[in-house]
Amino acid sequence: MLSREDNELITRTGPRTPCGGLLRAYWQPVALVTEMPEERPVKAVRLLGEDLVLFRAPDGGYGLIGRFCAHRGVDLSFGRLEQGGLRCLYHGWLYDRDGQCLEQPAEPEHSRFHTKIKHIGYPCAVRNGIVFAYLGGGDPPPFPHYDCFTAPDEYTFAFKGLWECNWLQGVEGGIDPSHVSFLHRFLRDDPRDTYGQQFREEVEGTGQSLSSLVAENFRPDIDVEPTEYGLRVFAIRELDEVRRHVRVTNLLFPNAFVVPFGNNKVFTQWHVPIDDFSHYWYMILYDFEEHTDKKQLLTQRLDGCTLPDYRPLRNRHNNWGFDAAEQASLTYTGMGLDINVHDQWAVESMGPVQDRTVEHLGVSDRAVTANRRLLLRAITDHAAGKDTVGTAPGEAAARALTGPEAVDMIAGVDEWPRRWREHEAARRARSPWAAAPR
Repeated sequence: MLSREDNELITRTGPRTPCGGLLRAYWQPVALVTEMPEERPVKAVRLLGEDLVLFRAPDGGYGLIGRFCAHRGVDLSFGRLEQGGLRCLYHGWLYDRDGQCLEQPAEPEHSRFHTKIKHIGYPCAVRNGIVFAYLGGGDPPPFPHYDCFTAPDEYTFAFKGLWECNWLQGVEGGIDPSHVSFLHRFLRDDPRDTYGQQFREEVEGTGQSLSSLVAENFRPDIDVEPTEYGLRVFAIRELDEVRRHVRVTNLLFPNAFVVPFGNNKVFTQWHVPIDDFSHYWYMILYDFEEHTDKKQLLTQRLDGCTLPDYRPLRNRHNNWGFDAAEQASLTYTGMGLDINVHDQWAVESMGPVQDRTVEHLGVSDRAVTANRRLLLRAITDHAAGKDTVGTAPGEAAARALTGPEAVDMIAGVDEWPRRWREHEAARRARSPWAAAPR
């Protein structure tokens, strides 16, 4: 359990908070590219407790500026896209994508007052269907060379969803390997199940799906090791005297994780604060071997949410669609076939901000406790001006941040520490695009 002071420290992310300052030192997802339609690529967003407006310039670049005009405070999300910038409807002040005021039409013709007005503005960049923004101070760092950023577009798919709880609950759910033995258990097959592939696909060499395999072997041996990007998490399950199921997942510090999705796919998922009581998860799924069917994947995901807020149809306001009959015969949760809803229930049901002063963590929570130690240390280091894990102060450092490797496989009891790396190297060797991490 944590002290109340530490729980506050690691969950509060608004402007001028220590943890908020840390998160701002990393590129953060701000919107899907598909949320910026050609007819009007302007969108109000709330990110890390700040109200902002995102817009696309004619050259294809994006601007992220303060939502309320620096003149009299009206809402710029209704502004007009003109002359490569965003013009306020009230008095015509024009801002470029960096937040610099370019025009103040009501001021005298010779006035240079506009040159003194630098509105809130943050750099943006696009990676595989997501617009990222850097809200920290100074020049933005280069992007790491993670698989989710280097995979060609045709091998990827991006999406998002709204969860009504603090960002850290989402992250901690994603780095907890033991919960999959229960939360994502399917009691029987169902032909409607299309998005549960992560747990329904056969684990090579077993003749079993991951869902049934981890249900039968529900007590994993969990180990955690620090890496240059965050944490590598091992969940080793004993199948018999000679075989082990090896599942390798990762914390991509500070607010993402990397998880295998079937045998050839992996996804990276960020949990990005809207404020301290709600957040969006953003995902980049990438396939090592085949082009993704973006249309099919989009249809599957949109079937479970409403637009424009990407709110799940199953949510706390309707008990996540809980059905007692389904719980008795089909799924362990009784909350439908989408494993994402299962995770959503787990973290939302804790409340808007989990009270970590009353929890009781065990050996199986090693990844959660390791992340909290890392987060607390990084908050202190960032406040002192020190580099933190996963930051890339230059291009060479960015190129060194690769992978991370995420694996589901079977290996011998003594050989798995070597075999999982060989398995991953072989998968990358077969891939049309993936190079072995350095």
